[in-house]
Amino acid sequence: MFEAAGLNERMRIAGEVEFRTGDQGALVAEISNTGGRGSVALQGAQVLSWAPTGQEPVIWLSTDARHKAGKSLRGGAPVCWPWFGPRPEDPGKPAHGFARNLDWEPVATARAPGGTRILMRLVPGETQKSIWPYAAELTLDITMGKSLRLELTTTNLGKERFELTQAVHTYFQVGEIEAVQVLGLEGRHYIDTVGINRMRRQEGPIRIPHEVDRIYLDCPGDAVIVDQSLKRRIRISKQGSRSYVVWNPWIDKSAALGDMGLNGYRKMICVETTNAATDRITVRPGGTHSLITEYAVEPT
Repeated sequence: MFEAAGLNERMRIAGEVEFRTGDQGALVAEISNTGGRGSVALQGAQVLSWAPTGQEPVIWLSTDARHKAGKSLRGGAPVCWPWFGPRPEDPGKPAHGFARNLDWEPVATARAPGGTRILMRLVPGETQKSIWPYAAELTLDITMGKSLRLELTTTNLGKERFELTQAVHTYFQVGEIEAVQVLGLEGRHYIDTVGINRMRRQEGPIRIPHEVDRIYLDCPGDAVIVDQSLKRRIRISKQGSRSYVVWNPWIDKSAALGDMGLNGYRKMICVETTNAATDRITVRPGGTHSLITEYAVEPT
């Protein structure tokens, strides 16, 4: 559908944005500026990498990640939409929706005060409407530089309202998972989905000594990943969201997934900006909803 040469003719920015076809056939936008550098795949509008200038990579991508049409790469920042996790009304439908598995259209690129912008768009077609029967447009406005800002906007193009759950399912790179804490969610209640789902209360910082898969509720504020190994803090700020998901598959789940890479679980943590569980969004005809998240690196 898209070719690197045609996209470069329309949207290349010399020294900042270049479209290329990778070794595995994935079409990717490479971004580089004084603030940082990274890459975005057209499939899923998935951010694959980002590192501020002078910093270790912030986004983790599995060493075993392989491009395959219709399947998101393990790692990066996949977009889960128009539902997060299994669809409650029909668990037989694809987990995390379909947006992460489709090619998005690059609409525009531009220099911006915060770095370099690339705007991506997805309009579900008839195949997608067979499993989600609504008219909508989805855009992801990415600004990459010293920080990484992602604005995921849903517009209802139809005549009936619909509900969404969704996520920016970001994998963050860490030095060693057992030296990581997540701050900002102390005292919050969460749904523990490992084993039998149950409600718990977070006591103190989050640590990862085993498999963790939790939906934190009523959390509109920032979360911070404190990484003692890499001597940095990753601040996650957001708008349009009142939930987070914290996930690490640990040993057995990693083996079952098959594409985490050797000991990959030790080098990553997902702290996902979400509308999940009871944090559901209703979009009325002609209305929009924006889920915004921004990542910034701070010294410890």
